[in-house]
Amino acid sequence: MSDSDWITTKPGDGMGDGAVEARKPKSGRKAASPHQLHVLLLSNRFEVRGSSAQTLVLAENLPAYGIRPTILTPDMSCVSPERRRALDVHEYRYLMIPVISWLTMKFILQDLANDPPDLIHIQSYKMLPYGMFLSRKFNCPYVVTFHDFLPSGEVLSFDRQLHRNLIAVSASVKSALLTQPAITGDMVKVIHSGVEHIPEQRAGEILAEHRTPVIGTAGPLEAVKGLTYFLNAAKLVLTQFPQVEFLVAGSGPEERNLRQQVRALGISRQVTFVSNLYGFEEPLRAMDIFCLPSLQQGLGTIMLEAMAWGRPVVASNVGGIASAIEDGHTGLLVPPANSELLAEKLLSLLQDPARAREIGASGRHHVRKNFRVDQTVRLVTDVYRAVRTEFEATRKTNTSRRGDT
Repeated sequence: MSDSDWITTKPGDGMGDGAVEARKPKSGRKAASPHQLHVLLLSNRFEVRGSSAQTLVLAENLPAYGIRPTILTPDMSCVSPERRRALDVHEYRYLMIPVISWLTMKFILQDLANDPPDLIHIQSYKMLPYGMFLSRKFNCPYVVTFHDFLPSGEVLSFDRQLHRNLIAVSASVKSALLTQPAITGDMVKVIHSGVEHIPEQRAGEILAEHRTPVIGTAGPLEAVKGLTYFLNAAKLVLTQFPQVEFLVAGSGPEERNLRQQVRALGISRQVTFVSNLYGFEEPLRAMDIFCLPSLQQGLGTIMLEAMAWGRPVVASNVGGIASAIEDGHTGLLVPPANSELLAEKLLSLLQDPARAREIGASGRHHVRKNFRVDQTVRLVTDVYRAVRTEFEATRKTNTSRRGDT
């Protein structure tokens, strides 16, 4: 298998054909009704990863719930042009560049002056300062979603007057947030990521006798994803199943090191890297077994997508992963940073295809029942409406008090 055998990739390198101008507001969908709640989805640079996928899920599904979304981001070039054209998107390349960013904020205020948001949904803690600034300028409340754990030593602060709610993608992320001095339990609501249902006929058969087994992983290639342990496990698996192929889908800062590791292990012929993608649908469909060897993980949206495809999952027992996997039933869990146990679990599935299919089917059922897109969007919409209602009530009370004095 070569790196270009079957994957449809995007043109350019992420800042080429899909590059955006420094200030490029553009609109797809417009307001269907002036009574719709207008929500600004404030996102970091889009990447092919679970958190960005969830922002897209919201933007594409909120209109069905009476919400009019607008995406504001520094860069959306990694999203396919077809998806971008269907959305209301404002891209500002210099949004997060020091000094210039505050000039960019002035342009944003001008561009949205005639259509200000009713609420700002900040998609990443890194966007919190910009979200708070816009919230004050537009005099609207904001909500923040946390997809993962904060870096060690990070201390958050909030605008108490306009801040109303935090969303955590798992109970594990919520527990970590509660160690922050500025956060209390009543501020945080757990709303899991939602993934699309994959019809069984599209999923195909896993570990079919007529083709070579493929074990894969997908997501950003970062040190915290534990991919070095995946490759070490691949070497161990190949000693017993030399016909297996391995797939690493995604891009990121660790790609060069991982490719060097593959060469050092002598498994270059059995490992394929596929980067420069718009999404993971094709890689996931090509896999028989999905592996998530993370050292830390908020939930694992790409893992949920693999489960929706009916792929049996072997994952590290860290963070929010355990909220999606019942060990031995909807997937297999291993301790983090342990290549030997990881290889052992992968081998157990290769040696027993019937069990692998059973686990894959159970995981698929579990995701369809508990991690549906409609569930996620409905719960987020409920948060929006509650936050906006509370904000309006508080504003009326404050106005009344000022009138009495």
